[in-house]
Amino acid sequence: MATWTSDELTAVGDAEELDLASRRDDGTLRDPVTMWVVRIGDDLYVRCMNGRAGAWYRGTRTRHQGRISAGGVDQDVTFADADPADSAVHDQIDEVYRTKYRRYAADIIGGVVNPESRAATIRLVPER
Repeated sequence: MATWTSDELTAVGDAEELDLASRRDDGTLRDPVTMWVVRIGDDLYVRCMNGRAGAWYRGTRTRHQGRISAGGVDQDVTFADADPADSAVHDQIDEVYRTKYRRYAADIIGGVVNPESRAATIRLVPER
């Protein structure tokens, strides 16, 4: 499985927002959606505020592939589900969201730090 370079992890992990476009059945990209992104160690994660019912999240289920753009990095990716049973990783993701986006009100951060959003956590894996 491919890994992120140190420079990519820093650029994307430090970016305020990430644009994500998932691939349709025919391989074309959907329109990108802007969202928050967090870094935990050597992994990058995104969450859907609307949980698994969110439109962009459902789009990632089609091919589990897409393209991201953040911090000057444009990269084709595979969408891997974060292990729902790994509460330690989800707790870390929650904490990074709270810290990185602390200037926003608690109810806004709460949009990605809740059980429904935790269930719609995606790990972004670079395709090389």
